[in-house]
Amino acid sequence: MPCYPINLQISGRPCMVVGGGSVAQRKVGALLAAGGMVTVVSPALTKQLASLVEDKSIIHIPRSYRQGDVNGFFILICATDNNAVNKWVAEEGMSTGALVNVTDAPELGNFSVPSQISHGDLLLTISTGGKSPALAKKLREDLEKRYGPEYGIYLELVAKAREQVRKQLTTAKERESFWRSTLDQEVIILLKEGKIKEAEAKIKNAIGCTRTQS
Repeated sequence: MPCYPINLQISGRPCMVVGGGSVAQRKVGALLAAGGMVTVVSPALTKQLASLVEDKSIIHIPRSYRQGDVNGFFILICATDNNAVNKWVAEEGMSTGALVNVTDAPELGNFSVPSQISHGDLLLTISTGGKSPALAKKLREDLEKRYGPEYGIYLELVAKAREQVRKQLTTAKERESFWRSTLDQEVIILLKEGKIKEAEAKIKNAIGCTRTQS
C-alpha cells in the first residue's frame, strides 16, 4: 500500500522504545536527536543506553514490557528480538492511538522509518516500501556522495540572508532569481573547501546583483 510521506515534529513528546539491544540503541539515538522524551523498557541495556540512563537523558524501566506501559506515549518503537512480543506490543500501541514502528517487520506497525541522510536542516529520505533494503542503502550511499555537509551549511547561510532578501527583493521574480543564483556550484564548492566567509559574501553579493539586474 502506498505511504504518505511526512516529517514529524516530536520535540518534547513522550516516546517509548521496547528493547535494549543495538537496534533499540540506534532508534533511541534518532529519537533523542529529534528532541523526543525517551523511555526504554527492557531487562537489559547496551553500554551506550546504560550511559544515557546515567546521564538522565532517557528513562529506563528495567523489566519486560507489561500491558498498559504504552498508555500516554506518542511514539512506540518495538525493537526486541522476539517477533511475537513485538507483534503483541505493536497491536496494543496502535489500539491506544500511538504511532508504532516494528523495526524488523514494519508492516506490523503504522509507520516505517526510511533510510536517511541528514546535514543540519537538510534531510533526505529514501524508502523502497520495505521491498529492497539493499537498494535503499545503495541510493543513500549515492546521495551521501552527491550531497555532503556543505549543503547543510548552505542552508544556514541562506537562512541568515532571508530577512535581507525579503526587504530588498520585493517581487517573486527577483527572489526566485536570487535563490537560483546562490545555488550555483561556485558557492557549493567554496563551502566544500571550508571557505564559509567567501561563500557568505557571494550570497550577500547576489542580493545586490539581483536588484541591479531587475
